[in-house]
Amino acid sequence: MNKNKFKLIAVILLFVMVGCFFVLNKKVKIINPNRVNSFEACVDAGYPVQESFPRQCTTPSGKNFVEDIGNEFRKWDVIKIASPRPNQEIQSPLTIEGSAKGAWFFEAQFPIKLLDGNKKVIATSEAYAQGDWMTEDFVSFNAVIEFEKPKTKKGTLILGKDNPSGLAQNNDELIVPVSFADDPFEIFDIL
Repeated sequence: MNKNKFKLIAVILLFVMVGCFFVLNKKVKIINPNRVNSFEACVDAGYPVQESFPRQCTTPSGKNFVEDIGNEFRKWDVIKIASPRPNQEIQSPLTIEGSAKGAWFFEAQFPIKLLDGNKKVIATSEAYAQGDWMTEDFVSFNAVIEFEKPKTKKGTLILGKDNPSGLAQNNDELIVPVSFADDPFEIFDIL
């Protein structure tokens, strides 16, 4: 009986060790430091991330990579987005909120496009002013955009300045990089 208990314990320990190996092996990524060439690759390699804005990741060799946050800093004086934030995971329907100077609107609205990682437009919508848009001050806006999750993990949300003149010099846009959230029920679609 003691011999059988010993075998049972040995088998259980073996299963536990094999399970731990697979769990740890999935979490530990061994990446050649010379192949780290972007912020995402630096994070994936497990290097430290500075919680600044934008976030920064530094390799042991001193290479520094800055997270892409679009052109938010360059447009801060004319349009501000509260939600979604740059690189936030999004899913449909997506609510977009922020504020823009009155000149960003025409007839109290402006266009929005959502692109997949291949720069293909997957959805469009309009943002609407939540107050008097005929002002030089900031006016709150909101929008809702519905889309089907693309095959790419990353995408771009573009909030365009409404340009009824059609003149190129009046074009402007806020570019917000986003990630598409995994559908929690996607596994059931496979089964």
